[in-house]
Amino acid sequence: MRILVLGGTAWLGRHLVEAARAKGHDVACLARGTSAMAPRGAKLVRADRDLPNAYDQVLDQRWDSVIDVARQPGQVRSAASALAKSAHTYVFISSASVYADHAKPRQDESAALLPPLQADVMEDMNSYGQAKVACEQHVLAAFGEERSLIVRAGLIGGPGDESDRTGYWPLRFAKAAGSGCRVLIPDAPGLSTQVIDVRDLARWVVDRACAGDAGAFNATGETIGFQEHLDLARHVGGHRGRVVSAGSEWLAMQGVTPWMGEKSLPLWLPMPEYAGFSTRDSSAAVKAGLSRRSLEATLRDTLEWELSRAPAPATRRAGLSDADEAFLLGILGA
Repeated sequence: MRILVLGGTAWLGRHLVEAARAKGHDVACLARGTSAMAPRGAKLVRADRDLPNAYDQVLDQRWDSVIDVARQPGQVRSAASALAKSAHTYVFISSASVYADHAKPRQDESAALLPPLQADVMEDMNSYGQAKVACEQHVLAAFGEERSLIVRAGLIGGPGDESDRTGYWPLRFAKAAGSGCRVLIPDAPGLSTQVIDVRDLARWVVDRACAGDAGAFNATGETIGFQEHLDLARHVGGHRGRVVSAGSEWLAMQGVTPWMGEKSLPLWLPMPEYAGFSTRDSSAAVKAGLSRRSLEATLRDTLEWELSRAPAPATRRAGLSDADEAFLLGILGA
């Protein structure tokens, strides 16, 4: 097959290209190519998706499938419109953040969506879900339901996760294991996690693209309790010291934020309003061949990648710094 990946040089896009190349497909990456080159064996088509002529170099070719990971509605609208006659199917990597209700557990693809973002550009992450809804609608408008595959991914993790969400906990426990330090965790009873390994997601997307599948699929990791997730991260990190729990209200009062960002505790979410956020029903994707490695395997590989980073990043995109954690533990008197 001939596959055009819009992007393909960054984390998920790169894994998609590598998965397609491993299957022997002819792959081209349409990207600026300023931060990284295309993976080995793939052709790099240099283009800026924000320019009117972004797709001119690929319009005279026939593509079995286009795979797009963008979040900006304007980019997706222009790509889908330009490629509607050149490509057979359009695969869009969307997000479980498109759903309007995150409180009700175990919802499937028929759940109500957020209203679409009206602007072409998502200015900040507060409108991420709405932006992805708008992107989905642009794909459907250009390719129709029978030629569109919408993949609503859950939290993507694994080696290379520079968002620091899946690497924070195994690394935090590993660092504490070496120093005998305590680790601060949020007390979040009833909270679940769903981490899908980037390698598993990429392979499945390529397989479904090759099969010409259409429709919307939730593609998430297995639903695992937050505490069980932390226990696995602690096991992977080799930590045997004390673990100190703090309540959500207390953490919020100390300026600790949930999920991601500066001075955060990754994967922690407020309850009960996010009780269903990481319990999405992905049974349709599993029936369509989605195979998921164990969370322990993903965390172990992610920790190995974290420890191999040289130099380690001075600041991280998610989690507490060593100093922030020590300060909070000091307040708790733990």
